[in-house]
Amino acid sequence: MNQPLLNLRSQKSKKSNPIIVTKADLINQIADKTGIDKADVSASVEAFFNIVKSNMASGHNIYVRGFGSFINKKRKKKIARNISRNTAIVIEEHYVPSFKPAKIFVSKIKNSDKVKQLAEK
Repeated sequence: MNQPLLNLRSQKSKKSNPIIVTKADLINQIADKTGIDKADVSASVEAFFNIVKSNMASGHNIYVRGFGSFINKKRKKKIARNISRNTAIVIEEHYVPSFKPAKIFVSKIKNSDKVKQLAEK
């Protein structure tokens, strides 16, 4: 039998997809699937997010095979306009965090019947 990986809660979203999974939902699902105490799972999930943030802040990219890459994208220096004041603003070169999903991950989402049903709504 094909069980869903996550128990998804319907919550209103500004985007077209009305389903939102929170960090607490992920922690509950991991605890249920593995039998590990929720406090331990919570500590592990928090540690993972902290490690990702600190490594990316240090300029490192993170590659998770079969899932995707957390990368720092370089944005070039540019001139922006403040329309209300009619002035030009120089935005210096900077980096922004980004996630690039792996090909396996993308193909799984593209071939998902549930996602196709949600897209039709």
